[in-house]
Amino acid sequence: MDAAGRRRGTWVFRLVLAHSRKGYSEAVLRQTTDDFLRCIENAFAAFRGVPQTLVIDNLRAAVSQADWFDPDLCPKVRCFAEHYHVAILPTKPYTPRHKGKIENGIKYVKNNALKGRTFATLVQQNEHLRQWEQTVSDTRIHGTTRQQVAVVFAAVEKPALQPLPEGRFDLFQEALRQVHRDGHVQVKEAYYSVGPEFLGQNVWVRWDGRMVRIFDVRMNSIAVHAQLPPGKFSTQVRHIAPEKISSVERGKEWLLEQVHLIGPQAQAWAQQMLRDRGVAGVRVLMGLMSLSHRCSPVEVDAACQVALEHGAYRLRNLRRLIILRREGQTIPRQINFEFIQEHPIIRPVKYYQQLVQGKLAQQELPPQSLIEKESL
Repeated sequence: MDAAGRRRGTWVFRLVLAHSRKGYSEAVLRQTTDDFLRCIENAFAAFRGVPQTLVIDNLRAAVSQADWFDPDLCPKVRCFAEHYHVAILPTKPYTPRHKGKIENGIKYVKNNALKGRTFATLVQQNEHLRQWEQTVSDTRIHGTTRQQVAVVFAAVEKPALQPLPEGRFDLFQEALRQVHRDGHVQVKEAYYSVGPEFLGQNVWVRWDGRMVRIFDVRMNSIAVHAQLPPGKFSTQVRHIAPEKISSVERGKEWLLEQVHLIGPQAQAWAQQMLRDRGVAGVRVLMGLMSLSHRCSPVEVDAACQVALEHGAYRLRNLRRLIILRREGQTIPRQINFEFIQEHPIIRPVKYYQQLVQGKLAQQELPPQSLIEKESL
């Protein structure tokens, strides 16, 4: 029965080792690729080893194109085989005699372990199959080998199995995606960047809840991202074309390197301006670069020298100095630059206005002695 209390039929997966006939059985509700691979993985764990060759049926969950000479496995199945270092060989289509051992094994499970039985949950059914394998299937004398299954497995077959890998295979989802105009692909409502050379092309995307891996059509890896919640963007800097990166995103260090090309005085002015104005000075650096595009570097560098001597760190001051220089006017030693309107150590004008009003109000009050006489 499922969670809603409805009765449901199950499918039985069975894997049988060819020499000893030791088997593994597991019941599932669906025949998906993930269910199929997880059952095989559970069988390897039960055997505590991995065979070198695995012969499977041509089920849709594992074989995308059946062919006796050159079958085409699903991409996830191929990755599974690489992870466990096992060769997966589908049987010849429509040839039941090529899989006689497993066909007989399925009949054995149905007629001996499950016939006439019902289970409340899938977990109970699989627990029953596990105990049946150990107490009945493994202890029987097989009709073909004429030997006990568990004894042959322990003595001959188990030492020949490959060791299990360190970790289990990460089951992933896979889909074909088209790269958007902004250089990202969409996976479960989140967005992941690829290189600009893939704009408008189709790419393969795999995700497993932790990582998102992106491949080209030849299955060459082109990007790896950590999977993000819906609505988030994962953008790697190497995937952004240089002309798409704004000067603010490049940072103040890059901006200072560009200012150095104007001249030494401009660089000194820019460094002092940043110390004086902090983060807000990054935009000023952008304005200084823009000013150097409209005016000659010599003019800008000379204006920065004068402004630095007077401690003036506003772009309007530089523009004024450039205009005076162009008009041929002599720049005086004392220039009335605009005063700054706000500073952490300067109190606002309203404070002084209230202070003066309070003093004047105190002067208009009559002496205390006169107030007392009038009250008498």
